[in-house]
Amino acid sequence: MIEELRPELTGYCYRMMGSIFEAEDAVQEAMVRVWQNWDQVREHSSRRAWVYRIVTNVCLDKLRNAKRRALPMDISGPVTSVTEPREQLPRASWIWPTPDTIGDPLDIVVRRETIRLSFIAILQILPPRQRAVLILHDVFRWSASETANVLGMTTAAVNSALQRARKTIAQSNLQSNEWQVGVSEKDQQLLTRYVEAFEKYDINALLALFNENGSLSMPPFTMWVRGNSNLSEFYHLTRSHCLGSRLLPIRANGNSPAYAQYVPNGREGLLTPWAIHILEISHGKIAHIHHFIDSDLFVRFGLPTDLDANKNFATNR
Repeated sequence: MIEELRPELTGYCYRMMGSIFEAEDAVQEAMVRVWQNWDQVREHSSRRAWVYRIVTNVCLDKLRNAKRRALPMDISGPVTSVTEPREQLPRASWIWPTPDTIGDPLDIVVRRETIRLSFIAILQILPPRQRAVLILHDVFRWSASETANVLGMTTAAVNSALQRARKTIAQSNLQSNEWQVGVSEKDQQLLTRYVEAFEKYDINALLALFNENGSLSMPPFTMWVRGNSNLSEFYHLTRSHCLGSRLLPIRANGNSPAYAQYVPNGREGLLTPWAIHILEISHGKIAHIHHFIDSDLFVRFGLPTDLDANKNFATNR
């Protein structure tokens, strides 16, 4: 029973923590606590609620002294002069993507909207307990009394926390919140053009795919870039590193269009992991590209640790 709950628990913890690394660790720790307290779990009228109480407590413990995670555009403005990115923040500072394989006990449309990067960013501005209340009630659709039981609160306290959380979200003014438009079938042609342009590293073709205020970011670097001229400078600056890259299509954060970028590593014919690209598309153009630079993400996404550059990638698309 517990193993069957693991996918949805991971989805719950990811929304709480903003990191798939931390979410998986939290679920694993919760599994150990469940095993250690199995007699109590077995006797509880709702084993599922009891398991959620344990996993929530694990998350709250981990978040007690944690700083808010964010996306680069929600903590600073775009650079005015493009230079080689240098300033970084620790992994714990950033929201990280998740494979689109974590399960939720929800309708798929609801699930996709509540696991997009923009929604995860909004959740992180809430105090941890309010965050848990909102996720259980508004996302997982638990009743106020069920949510209160899991969190050890009264129903009145849950309703009060919900009001405060919803008010905070309504008043939020995050830059990343602008990118919430889903991908249509017509956008598939845009994605094909993006892959072709990036793998050829045709900068003019890449720039033509962005809208007027298109931008890109690259955690763990704090720097992010906006506007056609700055994007052009950035692509020229990183040309030597990215030339010869290959992109593998993946599923991430509510089926957002995403690719795993592999770069040449100096050994002929061998490509190694570099970044996960997640594209935000609006009105048929690219609004933003998140480049998440962390090779450990490739393990979380179940991706190979290296690729043969001579392989025919078209068959995987």
